[in-house]
Amino acid sequence: MKTYFLIILCLQCTLLFSQPTKLTIGTNGFQFKISDTGINTKFSEIGSGFFKDKLIMVSSKKIGALAKIDPNTNEAYKELYCLDTLGKGILANPLLFSRILNTNDSEGQISFSPNQETVYYSRSSKTNSLEFKLYKAILEEGSHGNWVNEKLLSINKENVSIENPFVNAKCDKLYFSANMPNAIGGYDIYVSNINPDGTLATPKNLGEKINTPFDDKHPYVSMDNAYLFFSSKGHKGMGGFDFFVSEISRDGYKTPINMGNTINSRYDEVAYFNINKSAGYFSSNRPNGKGGFDIYYFTTNHIKQTIEGKILDFNTKAILPNTIVILKDRNQKEIEQLVTSKDGTYRFDVAPLESYTITTKKRCFKDGSFDFASYKSENTTYNKDLEIIATNPITEATNEFKMITKNIYFDFAKHSIKKESYATLNKIIEVLNNHPKTRLAINAHTDNKGSDTFNLSLSKKRAKSALNYLIKNGISKNRLLSKGYGESKPLIDCKNYCSKKDLQTNRRVEFVILSTTP
Repeated sequence: MKTYFLIILCLQCTLLFSQPTKLTIGTNGFQFKISDTGINTKFSEIGSGFFKDKLIMVSSKKIGALAKIDPNTNEAYKELYCLDTLGKGILANPLLFSRILNTNDSEGQISFSPNQETVYYSRSSKTNSLEFKLYKAILEEGSHGNWVNEKLLSINKENVSIENPFVNAKCDKLYFSANMPNAIGGYDIYVSNINPDGTLATPKNLGEKINTPFDDKHPYVSMDNAYLFFSSKGHKGMGGFDFFVSEISRDGYKTPINMGNTINSRYDEVAYFNINKSAGYFSSNRPNGKGGFDIYYFTTNHIKQTIEGKILDFNTKAILPNTIVILKDRNQKEIEQLVTSKDGTYRFDVAPLESYTITTKKRCFKDGSFDFASYKSENTTYNKDLEIIATNPITEATNEFKMITKNIYFDFAKHSIKKESYATLNKIIEVLNNHPKTRLAINAHTDNKGSDTFNLSLSKKRAKSALNYLIKNGISKNRLLSKGYGESKPLIDCKNYCSKKDLQTNRRVEFVILSTTP
């Protein structure tokens, strides 16, 4: 007897510790405001999307004195209703949705194709009101709600309940929950491709990132196909079904994030869907409702986050203006682009709990790519300086062997070298150190703005500044020669019709290999 008692006790402990953890969860980067919809009763009401600007709900509310009672729930069999939307989330005037889709059995949730000409819906089987089968029907052409060609779909299986269908915005995938034999837990979320002929491909389990050993239900995909929202009892939550969101990337689904305590409770939250980016509906059996599941309206306040920093040279840490900086989303789609000003700074607005890539482009520097994740859930500014690497000087094979550098910068009409030019000069130093017998001429050229005399003097001073930098950094003066040519040797002889690009091309410093010492 003692042995059996210990076995039972151990089994009880295993079950106890295998239950999902109830946590105290903060906002997690989400700010929801919840309000009543004015339509809830003591019976269950669960939202199920829109058809022709009317909200469709599934409800067990009774219509008439002879309503048939479901022995499994002790409520009336569920029917589909349509409701008017009166603004600010208020719903009104519930009417039975369709004499064709409503039957004597329990109706489940429903989803329409984007053109609202096809409907996927679930209905309980004749023998078991808790087991649902998946159907499809077509809107009769020219009608406002006459559904025809009703079909029981081929993916249905014996003793399997298929629930919560949802068609994505592209109308190429149907998501649903089911307790199939290969499920990780009780109910898992699956997806079937919708074939061109309207049939469904073999369902695919979304895998362990999404599904758990417990129930995972009510899939909903955002209009841009970027996020999967769903309800789960298995991921770490506050209790019951909580809402979670997972990014959909090229590599699959990312680790789901609990949507926080401004929408989740210790009770069940199900059937989340948006009507726009900042508002939507969900259902919950939280105790402050009218009874059963109630439909609630939500609005979201976006948390403000930014990332900012400076673009710097990797070796010298010099600030780099005129750098193109691009913010990309997790699928490498460009979100925003800017060019750094004199202070070399960049700044982008970002969303919380997202992943990004920041890329850089600058003349004479290698393209940079930097991953970034906005890991905080409150208003914040992330600081991230980006260091990029200079390329080797451009080499041209002419009658002279030249290294023409176009990113040695000077302030207008001045000859002092700007710090952002140090990276290029350091590359010249590297070449000279690797070839200790090489002698170099430093030739500076200006554009044709200003007088000949001024430009000649300015170019000499600029060449001298570059020479002094090399000497200061260990290159012998005996290996160097500097000379200014002013505007006398333009690469583009545009005279008085020079474009900005022409002027920029003619402003240059050339490092010409003279000879090698014996």
